[in-house]
Amino acid sequence: MVELRLPPNSRVKEGTKHPSAPNAKNRKDFKIYRYDPDNNANPRIDTYTIDLDDCGPMVLDALIKIKGEIDPTLTFRRSCREGICGSCAMNIDGTNTLACTKAICDVKSDVKIYPLPHMHVIKDLVPDMNNFYAQYRSIEPWMKRETPAPSNGETLQSPEEREKLDGLYECILCACCSTSCPSYWWNGDEYLGPAVLLQAYRWLADSRDEAKGERLDNLEDSFKLYRCHTIMNCTKTCPKGLNPAKAIGEIKKMMVERRGV
Repeated sequence: MVELRLPPNSRVKEGTKHPSAPNAKNRKDFKIYRYDPDNNANPRIDTYTIDLDDCGPMVLDALIKIKGEIDPTLTFRRSCREGICGSCAMNIDGTNTLACTKAICDVKSDVKIYPLPHMHVIKDLVPDMNNFYAQYRSIEPWMKRETPAPSNGETLQSPEEREKLDGLYECILCACCSTSCPSYWWNGDEYLGPAVLLQAYRWLADSRDEAKGERLDNLEDSFKLYRCHTIMNCTKTCPKGLNPAKAIGEIKKMMVERRGV
């Protein structure tokens, strides 16, 4: 995977340095992207020094410590702190990941933290996810059936049918994969991206769903699906260890099969 770096001509400038814990023996600098659209200033990189002996082990712990003890203006998303909700997705040390599961000790030098790349930034580390969620809604991520439910209310699956959903339902919609994909960077308004396509395949692969043809029709578009060029950044960066590239390949296979090629 290509490491994500700011271009040499970036307008992002060095900002304020916030020294702390001058007598600490185990210190680490966190260089964090700061941007507030309300002040009409260019983005900047603020540096915060943290005593690691007085901080939790994860990058999110450091961010919470910075906001709580050093700079309350720092803005980021977080919720579960367990790698389940996807709220704290950001670019850390050049890779899209979750701040709550990224260990500080895994970063050997200064910890560089940016918002997810190629998305509009609302403030600091908070990207605008509206387009991403609208794309997710567009695949209609719920079960569709014409057949009435059985009298006991359960639509059963065999163990083999259920196994086909493994590696799909675990997606937490953090957008790490989509925002690491160059095709999504340049065509994010039309290409659905790895995360949404993985979710689309989750329903195509579900034996209980009866709208496979309709779902494939919805994806039969030169941009929605076929902008994927198998770069594999999505699979490399997924913090849950999923394989969106494989799911996209399976959708393309379904397209070919139904054409009888």
